Amino acid sequence: MSDTTCHMSISLDGFVAGPDQSVKNGLGVGGMELHRWHIGDPRANEADATAAGWLMRPRGAYVMGRNMYGPIRGEWNEPWDGWWGSEPPYHAPVFVLTHYAHEPIEMEGGTTFYFVTDGFDAAYAQALDAAGDSGVDIAGGASTVRQALNAGVIDELTLDIAPVLLGRGERLFDDVETFDFEPVEVLHSPLTTHIRYRRHGAA
Repeated sequence: MSDTTCHMSISLDGFVAGPDQSVKNGLGVGGMELHRWHIGDPRANEADATAAGWLMRPRGAYVMGRNMYGPIRGEWNEPWDGWWGSEPPYHAPVFVLTHYAHEPIEMEGGTTFYFVTDGFDAAYAQALDAAGDSGVDIAGGASTVRQALNAGVIDELTLDIAPVLLGRGERLFDDVETFDFEPVEVLHSPLTTHIRYRRHGAA
């Protein structure tokens, strides 16, 4: 079985999204500042390019929370097929955690969104089955990553720590019981510090 990975951009004060997320502001107020390293900022360097390669490496399946999938809450009363247009970047099955059932949505390029109503463990099991030897990625957001950390399923965690203070928003490590990882690689740029961690005991 291949690794389960997770790659998140995070502020110095521990937030992965700012407050007041909406259709027009999907990452919340200030949240885009965490992602300058991979969205065309001229200060980006080779370290950022390497980390972008880690972020975009193909995986066999993904798990994400409904908050990352889109801004709609409650029942599915309006159409929504994600932030990413007709061809999302995943090119693999994506299992979306939700409390409200929804038929799968098949997109261009091999991405199909499946909606899982019986919790993280069920979504992760389905992702493992779909991924085979190609590995699973925990795509976010904060709540889903916290559940994965507490379940002990992440083998490799990459954090892109931006020199930004958000003050409010979605905090990554609230209620995470332990951090059983050690840093194995650190890269720097003017925009962020990329730290790649491996779980203790992971091959």
